[in-house]
Amino acid sequence: MPSIGTLTTAHIGLNVTDLERSLGFYADVLGFQVLREGKEEGRRHALLGQEGRLVLTLWQQAEGGYDSGRAGLHHLAFQAESIDHVRAAEAALKARGTDFAYEGVVPHAEGAASGGIFFHDPDGNRLEISVPSGAEGAEAPVESAPTCGFF
Repeated sequence: MPSIGTLTTAHIGLNVTDLERSLGFYADVLGFQVLREGKEEGRRHALLGQEGRLVLTLWQQAEGGYDSGRAGLHHLAFQAESIDHVRAAEAALKARGTDFAYEGVVPHAEGAASGGIFFHDPDGNRLEISVPSGAEGAEAPVESAPTCGFF
């Protein structure tokens, strides 16, 4: 069997119910830049990136919000530069009234150094902003399972 080589994530595509509302969240709050936007009725979409690199595409074609009981995306995780950046994101999200799964920065598991914040976008998609270290000493919300697994 031939090897296909190492694969990396090129970008993530999310279906959304309201592109303008989602742009207000992903671009205005999380800081993604709109690289390109399609405004044709029935084909509305936006390509979002950082420093010119495509990271996320939003497609206005969903009829309802996220459903954790259906197969598909479990959650989308972003890695921040530092725990201070995670806390800055938390403050910006709280100011917007974002729904959080847990209060404050939590570790990925009891005793883990890695951790972050876990929250939902306007359509209910589960999101995470975390760092590999900096969450030492914080209490995990669930001892028996990874924090990112069941929010």
